[in-house]
Amino acid sequence: MNSTLNALRAGLSRGWIEFTLSFRSAQELFGYLYMPLLFLGMAIAFNSTGMADDEGHPIGAVVLSGGAAFFLVMLGVTTVLQVLANEREDGTLLRAKAVPRGLLGYTVGKSVHVAAMSVTAMALMVVPGLLFVDGFGFERWTDALILLWVCVLGMLALAPIGAIIGSFITNPRMGVTLAVLPTILIVMASGLMFPFEFMPDWVQVVGQILPVYWLGLGIRAAMLPDSYAALELAGSWQLPQVAGVLAVWALVGLVAAQWVLRRMARRESGSRVQAAREEAMKRA
Repeated sequence: MNSTLNALRAGLSRGWIEFTLSFRSAQELFGYLYMPLLFLGMAIAFNSTGMADDEGHPIGAVVLSGGAAFFLVMLGVTTVLQVLANEREDGTLLRAKAVPRGLLGYTVGKSVHVAAMSVTAMALMVVPGLLFVDGFGFERWTDALILLWVCVLGMLALAPIGAIIGSFITNPRMGVTLAVLPTILIVMASGLMFPFEFMPDWVQVVGQILPVYWLGLGIRAAMLPDSYAALELAGSWQLPQVAGVLAVWALVGLVAAQWVLRRMARRESGSRVQAAREEAMKRA
């Protein structure tokens, strides 16, 4: 069998197995789900006050859609880089290196895992949001399909970024903490936390190059009424551009992540992994 095809199949299987195992660990499950529940609580709180913007749009709906995009970014980047840093330390990456096209399967597996987890977490935000947050929901049944492909494609675009950053982290405890700061800056520059039009022109240009802006735009297109589209920079949801940009980032990211991981794996050896374990025991 073709080694690439075999690696893809193994990656898909690995990702699904890791996804199902996540539900057996209360600590891991809490780490994935506390943020969606937090944003849901904030949106319901804003909704109960009846707060709206100058155009009469409910604030709670905007908060929940922005929170959904923010969560996906944190899941796709910081969670992946943390897992990668930990598995580099415990020798998982070294074992993947020993298998033909093993790093391809590893990358695909992580992407599948976070994509499946993102759909699950989004369901926990969307279903209660439909019931308790005004202005948040599907106007058409096709909006549900839009949300699904935006989430999956967005995670496939973000997971390789997390893998690339994680490949440079040698201390999972300190490295992850330092990596969160640039992730937050990217989120802020992409209009998820502040109105995009209030930012300097150069920030808007940079933000539109990155996948985070388009992920947020796609989620807003799926979950907010069409009247909100007039508030966007182009005055529309630009769904073809959303799909195109996220797809390009996903494909380029997959190739780049494999290249970076291969370079990192060449430097790994049993002695380096053992030294990392001993250093981790000292830190513990």
